[in-house]
Amino acid sequence: MAEYDYDVLVIGAGPGGYVAAIRAAQLGLKTACADGRATLGGTCLNVGCIPSKALLHGSELYDQAANGTMAKFGVMAAGVTLDLDAMQAEKALAVKELTGGIEFLFKKNKVTWLKGHATFADAHAVDVAGARVSAKHIVIATGSSVTPLPGVTVDNDGGVIVDSTGALALTKVPGHLAVIGGGVIGLELGSVWSRLGAKVTVVEYLDQLLPGMDGDVRKEAAKIFKKQGFDIKLGTKVTGVVANDGMATLTLEPAKGGTVETLEADVVLVAIGRRPNVDGLGLDAIGLTVNARGQIDTDHDFRTAVDGVWAVGDVIPGPMLAHKAEDEGIAVAENIAGLTGLVNHAVIPGVVYTAPEFAGVGLTEEAAKALGEVKVGKFPMMANSRAKTNRETDGFVKVIADAKTDRVLGVWIVASLAGTMIAEAALAMELGATSEDIAYTCHAHPTHAEALKEAAMAVMGKPIHM
Repeated sequence: MAEYDYDVLVIGAGPGGYVAAIRAAQLGLKTACADGRATLGGTCLNVGCIPSKALLHGSELYDQAANGTMAKFGVMAAGVTLDLDAMQAEKALAVKELTGGIEFLFKKNKVTWLKGHATFADAHAVDVAGARVSAKHIVIATGSSVTPLPGVTVDNDGGVIVDSTGALALTKVPGHLAVIGGGVIGLELGSVWSRLGAKVTVVEYLDQLLPGMDGDVRKEAAKIFKKQGFDIKLGTKVTGVVANDGMATLTLEPAKGGTVETLEADVVLVAIGRRPNVDGLGLDAIGLTVNARGQIDTDHDFRTAVDGVWAVGDVIPGPMLAHKAEDEGIAVAENIAGLTGLVNHAVIPGVVYTAPEFAGVGLTEEAAKALGEVKVGKFPMMANSRAKTNRETDGFVKVIADAKTDRVLGVWIVASLAGTMIAEAALAMELGATSEDIAYTCHAHPTHAEALKEAAMAVMGKPIHM
C-alpha cells in the first residue's frame, strides 16, 4: 500500500490552487484539491475578477449607448433602457462557463476534487468533510477575504452595507453609492454603478487614490474620476456607519482630525482591502505560525517552515493578484516535482479595469529615485493616433529607466487598453530590456501600443509625435 493517499494535496481551488493542482497532475503526481465552495475557481472566478469584469463591460456598453458616446460616430440610439437582470444573468453565465471549465480540466488531468474545507491533522494529513486524507506534499492556497472595517457590520443580503460580493449582486441601481476605500476594488465597482446611474462618493483615508501606484498615475486617477462625476473625499476617515430603514448614514472626519460630518447613502461598499485566509486551517496542529500581517512566510521555492507544507497566492507576502498566484501555483508544482519553478516578483503587473484602465509594472518613479538616479519618459495618449481616432485620449505612458544602464525599472500606463499594453512592458523587463530596446522595436501603426514606444523614445529625449 502507498504511504500516502496522494503525492500532492492542494488546499484551495482559486487561481493559485487549481493551477498548482493541474500542473502537479500534468507532471505525473497523484493530485487532489480540497475546496469548500460549490464551484471551483475561488474568489476570482466566483465573486471577484470575472463577475466584476462582466459588469464593467456591460456597464460600459450601456454608458456608451445611453450617454451619447456612440453618437460621435453616427450611431444614434434613442430610448436606451437598462435591464439589470439581463446584465446580471450574463455575468452569471460567464462565471458558470469558467468555473465549469476548471471542473472539466480537473477531470481531464485526473485531479481529484475533495469537496469541503480542509483542516490540518498533521503535516501530511488533513480532515475534509469528515474524512482524513494524507499526502506527501500539501500546498496551502486558500486565498484572501474582505478586510472588515471595525465597528461596521456588512450585510450582503440586506443590500445596504455590503462588501465586494454584495456590490456585485445588487438587484437595483442605488441612488447614491458610498465607497469606503479608494483602491482597485472600490473604483472598479464604483465605476459599474456610476455608469448605470448611481451617484458615487469615494471616501479614502489617504491623500490620493490607488495606494501603491506611481504618483503621476494616482494624480491622474483623481482628475479622471472627478471628470466622470465621482465625489472624492481624500484624507478622510470613516468613524461609523449605521443602517436604518433602507438607508445608511456615514460619520466622517478628516484623517488628521477636525470637523465631523455625516453622509447619507442608499448603499455603502466597504472596500478597504483583503486579508489572508488562514483561520480554520489548523496551522497550530503543525506548528506553523503567521507573520505580523497574518501571512505565511515561505522561501523562494514556496516551502514553509514545516517540511512537506508549501504555500502560494494571497496567503503569502506579495501583491494579492490572481496572476501572481497562478504563476506561483505553476512554480510550486514544478518544485515539488523536482524541477525548477521560479517567479520574478519584481515583474508582476497590476491593472485597474476602469475606463480608462490604469496599469503598472516594476518600480514607481518615487521608489526608483530612492534607489538611484533615473531617467523618465512620458507620452500623452492625446498624441497617439489610434487613441485620438477612437476618442480615448485620457492618460499617458510613463517609462522609468536607470540613468546609467538605461535598463527599464518600471512602466505606468493610463489608457483604454492599459491592461493589455502592460504585457509588453512586463516582457521587456523580464528580458532585461533598455528603453532603447523598446524605442527601436517596430510597433504596428496605428495602435495604442505606439505610445509605449514613444515614451521609451522620450527617455532618450527624442519622441517623434510630441
